[in-house]
Amino acid sequence: MVFERETIKHGQPDEAEEEQTPIEEEDGGEDGADEEEEEMVDPLETIRQKCEQTAHCMHAQERLEACETRVGSRSHTEEDCTEELFDFLHARDHCVAQKLFSSVK
Repeated sequence: MVFERETIKHGQPDEAEEEQTPIEEEDGGEDGADEEEEEMVDPLETIRQKCEQTAHCMHAQERLEACETRVGSRSHTEEDCTEELFDFLHARDHCVAQKLFSSVK
């Protein structure tokens, strides 16, 4: 078994750094791939936005916003809007589940 000793002095790059230099330069060329990823839209987010516009979800969201306004107007309160938030999320997720899983193969 042979071990090689190599002394690296200040200013001399090691082999790993030399190998990484071309890779770093290629990162600039991958911007096109990043743009493609930005154009992709998550179907879950699209369905969530549509479901938030349904009457049931809008009613739950109005109750949540009313609660947030009420709690925000008071300086000392123990009330929080957890129940209203869970009601809204439950209504939205119920709608999403019906639409999302019907399109999943």
